[in-house]
Amino acid sequence: MKKGYNSTRSKDITVSASEGILGGLAPDGGLFVPNFIHNNQLDKTKLIGKNYGELAQVIFSEFLTDFSEKQIKDAIQSAYYSGKFEFQEPVLLKKVKNRYFLELFHGPTCAFKDMALTILPYFMVESIKNVSSHNKILILTATSGDTGKAALEGFADVDDISIIVFYPKDGVSTIQEKQMLTQSGHNTCVVGISGNFDDTQNGVKEILCDTLLARELAKSNVVFSSANSINIGRLIPQIVYYFYSYYELLKQGEIGADEKINFVVPTGNFGNILAGYYAKQLGLPINRLICASNANKVLTDFFETGTYNRNRDFYKTSSPSMDILISSNLERLLYDLSNEDSDAIEDLMKQLKTSGSYQAPKTLMEKTGLFYAGFADENQTAQSIKAVFDETHYLMDPHTAVANKVYDDYLHDTGDTTKTVIVSTASPYKFGRSVYESIFGASSLDDYALLDLLAQKTNTQIPLPLKDLDKKENCHDIQCPKTKMPQAVLDFLKKQGENHA
Repeated sequence: MKKGYNSTRSKDITVSASEGILGGLAPDGGLFVPNFIHNNQLDKTKLIGKNYGELAQVIFSEFLTDFSEKQIKDAIQSAYYSGKFEFQEPVLLKKVKNRYFLELFHGPTCAFKDMALTILPYFMVESIKNVSSHNKILILTATSGDTGKAALEGFADVDDISIIVFYPKDGVSTIQEKQMLTQSGHNTCVVGISGNFDDTQNGVKEILCDTLLARELAKSNVVFSSANSINIGRLIPQIVYYFYSYYELLKQGEIGADEKINFVVPTGNFGNILAGYYAKQLGLPINRLICASNANKVLTDFFETGTYNRNRDFYKTSSPSMDILISSNLERLLYDLSNEDSDAIEDLMKQLKTSGSYQAPKTLMEKTGLFYAGFADENQTAQSIKAVFDETHYLMDPHTAVANKVYDDYLHDTGDTTKTVIVSTASPYKFGRSVYESIFGASSLDDYALLDLLAQKTNTQIPLPLKDLDKKENCHDIQCPKTKMPQAVLDFLKKQGENHA
């Protein structure tokens, strides 16, 4: 079988890597998945001693089958080794007591989304060449906080690509919002939506599947794509850091050859943890993937009961990137565990859309043993931040704290002493108020002043991209209801056309 990408909802749609990356979402509303994931076990002995970029080269070569070796190598160099990241390698692995924190927040926007969104623009530019397209790309992205800024940063001023980021107006942190609103770039647009992330994400999906709007864009040779984790080009880069952390543990003598490890992943849209699942399929020795949710614990309930039900209260929490009730990437896992039964997946997704819930078949749920799921409420999240800081002086953001608390629960429930990596997804300074008040109590200072006080009291440093953020001028000020999102797209395109006239 030729390597390619199938839709989760149709046996009849297969595309190349470049076509999948440019398309974002399959025409039938499904997500693109690799049709070769179970046939590509990597030779783990050949990965020993490689740095991050070298591991990325090996892994990307498995997935980007219509890319040349040079295209991949140049993209890696431009994304990870051209000064965008704080240290020589883009990620750090730190041991704190009996666990390891994989810090993915040392990039230009201080969140794990940088690992994929610094390289996705290069993937897209090369994909345009690979399919000999003369179209211009309009990227639509919904964000619960971190994806938006990382995508804007990655695509700003890239030729032939424009980007609109939609975010829930009152559903992100002050710092996250300011990062987006101050983003420059002639091809960027930021729109605040009155509603929550699910409203925003559903709005983007509806636009991506709007054939009338697509035809209107086609008149100007513009096609839609996405930078959300529904885009397979977002998921592929995330696989690399699972391998990197494993080989770092091996290099440091923390584990032996072929020794299995656990990963704890703070999870909202299920993309980050799905990358770990794909790493496991490629042969990485993973014992358990621990799915950590906040008070919006739709995934915890799913893994415990087999019922996915978004008909519940929605909570705004201190970990807004996980304030999600429709975890899009779960569809990819269900497709894989159902033996690629696209008809069954299409039926489940229809049920989710019409009634807000579905019951996964028992035969499917029996295959989810790799996963453990738990959650932390707001008090537990704050307590986790304080307890770890008081004991070890290690500073966690709320998303990482959720993962840390769920790992404590996992240890209590299972007694499993397997070496465990906690995937740390954001700098604590992106959520300075929550972190400060968790440790030191309530403060009347504004969010920016609190960053300075947090640095002073914890003897840590504010990351350079977040320093003096309040002194930057806003570049965007558009707000609209979800129903007006398509009009916001047309307005932006009209403005773009006028600017180029």
